[in-house]
Amino acid sequence: MNAANDPTTLVISAAFVVAALIFPVAAVLGALRRVPQSAESDPPEPPRVLPPPLPYGKVSVGPYQPLDLLPVALIFAAFSLLVVSSLSAPASPDRELAVSDLVMNIGFQIFIAGMVLVYMTRRTTTADWLGLRWPAWPKVFFIAPASVFGMWLIFGVLQACGYMQWMESLGVETVQESVKLLQTTEDPTVLWLMALAAVLVAPLCEELLFRGYLYPVAKKYTGPWLAACSSALFFAAAHGNLSALLPLFLFGLLLVWIYEKTGSLWAPIAVHFCFNSATVIVQMAARHFNIPLDAAP
Repeated sequence: MNAANDPTTLVISAAFVVAALIFPVAAVLGALRRVPQSAESDPPEPPRVLPPPLPYGKVSVGPYQPLDLLPVALIFAAFSLLVVSSLSAPASPDRELAVSDLVMNIGFQIFIAGMVLVYMTRRTTTADWLGLRWPAWPKVFFIAPASVFGMWLIFGVLQACGYMQWMESLGVETVQESVKLLQTTEDPTVLWLMALAAVLVAPLCEELLFRGYLYPVAKKYTGPWLAACSSALFFAAAHGNLSALLPLFLFGLLLVWIYEKTGSLWAPIAVHFCFNSATVIVQMAARHFNIPLDAAP
């Protein structure tokens, strides 16, 4: 593949920009629709008594304030700069660099998620904020595997439609860096760090950040549909792989839908955990039994 023609950095950067612009543009348009008529216009019609709008889903937007727009902007900027700078930097096979990158990535996710957790628990309890008192929690034992199976079907359809071949024709790396490390590394430290990041850190930190915080803030000011698209696109771009952008965008939408249907962050955490764990298990089994795997999102 010709790395010079690889459009990954350009497209991922554009995805970050689009995800960020959905938020303010929709908020401004919504505010303009609520502007009252001027005194010079025709006399307004008599006010009509309308029923209050029905809430969509079970994710509350009550705890969020205009002040939350600043942390959202900072999170967008931090992830965008980190991912784009990583894509622009030349790759190095050096072991110590690989370990340090993994440690930095894990630390970054824990730090950002921890800051959001501290910030939000100053105004509400974690259980109320994230719906952790979920009486129907046993449903995750059905929701999680069913969601993973559904995503695998989507990946299969994309593969059958020639999606990965199209990515290859563009000169794009078709295997995520994290998956490639699982497939090729001989360093047990890297292997264990990858498993830790995928199975524990990502489901907890990413769900708290993308679904627990960014999505409901966006929902308050843009509505559920645009908020879901914005947060899902941001989630997909944050993984820094062009071939995975569309599959992870769809996965992000699924996680938002599950969060809205259940009202508890336990559900998307369980789905994310199950999805990543299945990926790690498949890759480890393939390594152990020398099973060749086709490139997949």
